Amino acid sequence: MPSRIIKNNFRVDRLPHIWCPGCGHGILMRAIAVAIEESNLDKDKVCIVSGIGCSSRAAGYMDFNTLHTTHGRAIAFATGLKVANPDLKVIVISGDGDASAIGGNHLIHACRRNIDITTIIFNNNIYGMTGGQYSPTTPNKEKGTTAPYGNIDKAFDICQLASGAGATYVARSTVYHVNKMVEYVKKGIKHKGFSLVEGVSACPTYYGRKNKKGSAVDLIKEMKHKFIDISAKDKLSKDDVKNKIFMGEFKDVKEPEYIEEYFKIIDMFKKEMSI
Repeated sequence: MPSRIIKNNFRVDRLPHIWCPGCGHGILMRAIAVAIEESNLDKDKVCIVSGIGCSSRAAGYMDFNTLHTTHGRAIAFATGLKVANPDLKVIVISGDGDASAIGGNHLIHACRRNIDITTIIFNNNIYGMTGGQYSPTTPNKEKGTTAPYGNIDKAFDICQLASGAGATYVARSTVYHVNKMVEYVKKGIKHKGFSLVEGVSACPTYYGRKNKKGSAVDLIKEMKHKFIDISAKDKLSKDDVKNKIFMGEFKDVKEPEYIEEYFKIIDMFKKEMSI
C-alpha cells in the first residue's frame, strides 16, 4: 500500500524507480513531493520541468504536468512556460552538470532576471547517467572517468553562483538533512522570484566508487559530519569550519519579479497604441 505522499504525488505505475542502489535522488524527489503536498498547491497548476541526467528522471515519476526536455535546457523551457502561463507554479529539477555546465548560461540569466521559477539542483558531484565523467561540482583533485588522475578544475559552488547572478532565494541541504530540504523547497515555492535549492545527493556507483569513499551509507554519514549550518558560522572558530561545507539559507530578499515587469511593458504598449 503506497503512502499518502506516494499516492497523491507519484505515477505509481512507473515505480519502482531505476536509480542505482544507494542513490540519494529518491530522497530528494520525495522531499519535493512532501514540500508540494504541504504547500497545498493545485496540482493542475504545477508543472515540473527537467533536463537530461539522473536527476531528470524525477519528472517521469511525479504525477503533475511534466516536461522532460533537452540537456541543459530545462530552465529555458521553464521560462517560456512561465511567460506563456504566469499562473503556473513552475518547478525545475536539474542535475549539477545539466544546470551548471550545459545549461549554465540559462541558469545565470534566469537568476539575473529573477523570474518566478523554483529550481532544485540534485548535486551528486558527477555525471552519473553517462558514465561518471567529472562535472563542474566535482571537487578539485577528485576523480571521474574523464579525470582518472584527479580533476584539476576548481569546483563551482552552485549557491554562490546563483546568489552572485541575482537569484533572490538560495538555499542548500543534503539527503541526510532531509527535513531541511523540505523546508527550503517549501520556502522556494512560496518565494516570489527565482529561487534555487541545492540538494546534495549521493552517487555511490560512480563518484563514491571512483574516489574510494565507501558505501552509500558512508557517503551519507560524511554529509552528517561535513555540512554545518551557515547560521552558526560566526559562532565557530577557524578550526571548527576547516574542511566543512556550509548549508542553510544563503539569500532571501525581495526584488522586482520578471513576469510582473514584463506585463507592465505590455500594458504600457497597449496604452500607447490605445488597444
